[in-house]
Order: sequence, then structure tokens, then C-alpha cells
Amino acid sequence: MLSKNEEDYLKALFHLIASQENDRAGTNQLAQQLDVKPASANSMLKKLKTKGLVDYKKYGKLSLTSEGRVAALLLIRKHRLWETFLHQKLGFSWDEVHEVAEQLEHIRSEKLIEMLDRFLGFPESDPHGDPIPDAQGNMNIRTKKTLAEVQPGESCRIAGVKDTSAAFLQYLTQLGLRLDSQIKVLEIIDFDHSMRVALQDGREIHISEKFSQYVFVQQA
Repeated sequence: MLSKNEEDYLKALFHLIASQENDRAGTNQLAQQLDVKPASANSMLKKLKTKGLVDYKKYGKLSLTSEGRVAALLLIRKHRLWETFLHQKLGFSWDEVHEVAEQLEHIRSEKLIEMLDRFLGFPESDPHGDPIPDAQGNMNIRTKKTLAEVQPGESCRIAGVKDTSAAFLQYLTQLGLRLDSQIKVLEIIDFDHSMRVALQDGREIHISEKFSQYVFVQQA
């Protein structure tokens, strides 16, 4: 059985590796992401290596073993199911669910998670549009296209977000945007690559290049 701290390391390492082009990450990167000292990260990685969950050499690149990857994905599964429950059934906004799910994800009962999944109707994605792994730790990796890649005259709908921080999600809410909101790109400004877009309620707004890079879309 893994401790809460060990689970947090595995999940953080999974997300860090997923963001790298070569599927491997460094100890200092992991320490920075978890806001711990490199020495603390090294100590934990040694424990996880002993348990067969991490391939690790001091000062070298690290990666998850197949067992470690499944353990991380099952934790992510619980996290995203709880986010979905909080949002759909308890009325939490999408910028509130992450912090609470961080606590709930460490509940041990497999039966509870199975029943939660069934109760929710076996959802495939969470309130932020991220895929939910299945009970075996399998997860569909979707091809992601950002709003920044959409050309003038094209329409799309919001399918997810790159940044799940409360600040960014609250900003989206203030703009009246959420998952499945439709957007039509009207113009891309040459000077700073910002965009003028039309929303489905008829409003036209101006968004920054950074914003457009943080929103995942699908063809409308």
C-alpha cells in the first residue's frame, strides 16, 4: 500500500513526464513541481524505485515503470471521478473541484470508486475536459488542438483547458465560457497574435495569444 506522499509523487511524475517530449523528466523538475527540496525528492524516488515504481538514477533522468504508470493513472482516475461528482452532483464550479478532489483521491476503497463511476454513468471526461482512466489504468490520449491553431473564419468548441488553476477557470467563467462553448475566430492580429472572436451568444471579444494557447478545442 502506498502512502499519500508516495501517491502524490507518482501522480506529479506522470504529469511531468506527459509534458515532456521524450517521456522522461529530471529530479529537479519534479522537486520544483512538488515545491520540495531536491534532496527530499531524491529520498522519495529511492523508496519508489525499491518498490518497482520508478526507474531512477541520481542526477539522471527518471521515468515510471509500467507498474508505477498504472498506479499513477488509477490515482488520476479517482481524482477526476471525484471532480466530476463534485461538479455534477454537488454543484461545485469547475474552479473549485480540484482542491477538494486532491483530498478525496486518497480514499482507499476500490468498491467505492467502482460504485462512484457507475453512479455517474461511466463518464469519459472530467469537468475540465480531461479523459478519465478506466479501472485497469487505461486512458485514451486525445489529439489536442489549441484555439491558437484555429484560422480566421473557422468555428470550434471548447474541449478542455491546459491550465486548470482557479484563476484561469474563473477568468473563463467571467467571459461566459465553459466546456462545449462555441467560438468563431474572426481575426488574428499580426502584431501580437491576439484574436478577435465571436461567441455563441453573439458577443465579440478580444483574447490574448496566451489565452488562445491555454484552451483546447475541437471542430464545431
